Amino acid sequence: MFEQEISFHFAAEEKEIFPVAAQHAELQPLVQELLVGHVLLRDFFSRAAARKLHVAGLQALVEKLASHMRKEERELFEGMQKLMGPEELSVVGLALQRSLAESSDACMLPNAATRLRPKQ
Repeated sequence: MFEQEISFHFAAEEKEIFPVAAQHAELQPLVQELLVGHVLLRDFFSRAAARKLHVAGLQALVEKLASHMRKEERELFEGMQKLMGPEELSVVGLALQRSLAESSDACMLPNAATRLRPKQ
């Protein structure tokens, strides 16, 4: 899952979202925190793939990933919506969509084409 989905997602965020968000001083500490979170989560996933995480480690991975996602949704994305106009957000969204084109549909942003496409 990490190799097929999350690694693409992290790379796309780091390339398309974080640099734009970091242009706003209010979001810079949050962007730094999220970047550190990516490093930590990559380490967790690496140890899990090497079968070096036991139950407690896997539980910590799940908790860290869920917390990271909530922080992005509730703080970063909300902050960006407050500080950026619709046009700028649209540009970021399109760039993100292009960056995620190599991943499977699980990371894709919903749009008219994906809503109409039948499930396989």
